[in-house]
Amino acid sequence: MKRRDFLAGLAGSFALPRAALAQIDPLDPLVRALSSGAPVRKGKVTLVLPQLADNGNSVPIRITVDSPMTEADHVNSIHLYSERNPVPNMANFYLGPRAGKAEINSRVRLAGSQRVTAVAKLSDGSFWYDAAPIVVTLSACLDES
Repeated sequence: MKRRDFLAGLAGSFALPRAALAQIDPLDPLVRALSSGAPVRKGKVTLVLPQLADNGNSVPIRITVDSPMTEADHVNSIHLYSERNPVPNMANFYLGPRAGKAEINSRVRLAGSQRVTAVAKLSDGSFWYDAAPIVVTLSACLDES
């Protein structure tokens, strides 16, 4: 075995588990239930949270949706999901055209490092999402509250 072949195999062995894990989405049933089977596309939603949080008790988040917020074209709802919290559906926000701006600024509790997903339902019936990973050094939500 040549050194080059060994290094290529070693690099591939690290990439394979990450690629395999990327295909598994534990939130998929929740999002499918929300959208009633309609396609959920990436885009229009921007989820901003820190890449690293020292404490999971109060993590700042910002969700924005690219929408003019008019009577004909607005955001109906924004749903926030977490992979590892005892209750995966962390929050639901309901908006309308009079909201003026499709933006949510809040803080959430996170039970460890995970991926957070925001899904928006628009007035035309389409669903859009964004997801962001976060590393939490001290977990919250351990007592299921």
